[in-house]
Amino acid sequence: MAHSDVAVLKDLNLLVDATERVAIVGPSGSGKTTLLLILTGLETPSTGTVRIAQQSLTTMTADQRADLRRQHIGIVFQSFHLIPTLTALENVALPLEIGGQRNSRKHALAMLDKVGLAARGDHYPAQLSGGEQQRVAIARALVHGPELIVADEPTGNLDENTGERIMQLLIDLNRDNGTTLLLVTHDHKLAARCDRTLKLESGKLHTIDSTAADSAAASAATTVSG
Repeated sequence: MAHSDVAVLKDLNLLVDATERVAIVGPSGSGKTTLLLILTGLETPSTGTVRIAQQSLTTMTADQRADLRRQHIGIVFQSFHLIPTLTALENVALPLEIGGQRNSRKHALAMLDKVGLAARGDHYPAQLSGGEQQRVAIARALVHGPELIVADEPTGNLDENTGERIMQLLIDLNRDNGTTLLLVTHDHKLAARCDRTLKLESGKLHTIDSTAADSAAASAATTVSG
């Protein structure tokens, strides 16, 4: 039987200004996770281009894309991808150690504290609840101070109070550090705190909410077009 390709994303164009907060919503199976994977260079589009901070991901080698992620991008996956043989603290410190940063465990412990898990640093993933594992994954994604944070349902497995804490942490990073946020979420409260909310449906993005955003000082942008 012949197999035919299925176009998940169609004629999709997205420009995200530096320091902007953008939420993407949409039904299950609409391609939201695929879009995030393409934006971070973990998947390559069959056509079109992806640019981050004036750099073309679609012309980079796999190693170059990995270097870009390690230096500039923080990714929060729905599946946590924690290393089971490392403690929470070791998981969070890993990106810093790979990058050769000094005092990696000190910085990792500080980030664990920000997500409310400083007391659980010596626990392994199997000893943590799903919500705790998600917070460890979030801490790992943020520990190196990325300019762009791409998050797939960052509050999805968290109770309301913890979700609010994580939401505030992301907003604080955006405000204080000029971090750009691109979030896939079903959390209406989180989406409401973004500058724009876009709906992905039938492979295309539609603006469903927009507020004025000051992007005059933007020094970089994330772009995907196809």
